[in-house]
Amino acid sequence: MTRHGATAIPLDATASESTRAGAFASMDGLLLTGGEDVDPTRYGHARDAATVFDPARDALEAAAFAAADSRGLPVLGICRGLQAMNVFAGGTLLQHVDGHAGPGWGHGAALAHPLRLVPGSRLARILNPVNAGGAVLTVNSYHHQAVRASDLAGAYVAAGWSTSPAGDLVEAFEAAAGPFRMAVQCHPERTESSPRAFERLFAFFVDACRGPLSGR
Repeated sequence: MTRHGATAIPLDATASESTRAGAFASMDGLLLTGGEDVDPTRYGHARDAATVFDPARDALEAAAFAAADSRGLPVLGICRGLQAMNVFAGGTLLQHVDGHAGPGWGHGAALAHPLRLVPGSRLARILNPVNAGGAVLTVNSYHHQAVRASDLAGAYVAAGWSTSPAGDLVEAFEAAAGPFRMAVQCHPERTESSPRAFERLFAFFVDACRGPLSGR
């Protein structure tokens, strides 16, 4: 984000309450990044044996999301961030889907699969501004949990899909209305395995955080 003009305020679960409060009050937008699974008890499911969760991180990110939501700030989610945004907005998750995790970062080439952008979606307009039709991009895949159509929170609409043994998965979503809310299941910050078009997503998010342009 810094290469697009942003100043990051990193927080983790060790941050004090005063540090959190200061960050929530001063932030212009919220980026929820990748990481461990969201605790299934947050969306009313029993914990699957494959789920590795961090309740302290969940609590921090839920508070950050609530603060951003109360102030109408832009929010962008990446991988776990997509899943967390969905859960915080009342959605659920599929706790395990085969064939989407691939080697961990630094342990071999990324697993890749097609991402089918929804024609006319805001994400399609950002990634492919010349023609916001149903483009197909090849993206990396580092996740084992997923969002299906039946899991998607009511505040969001699908902006991208991929196929899986569990059926079609929501690989990107955006807010149906209101402030900028967008999330992608892939890791576009892994530039060696991501289309360059995703730089436009980061630039757009930073632009939205500046204020008046967030309604574009």
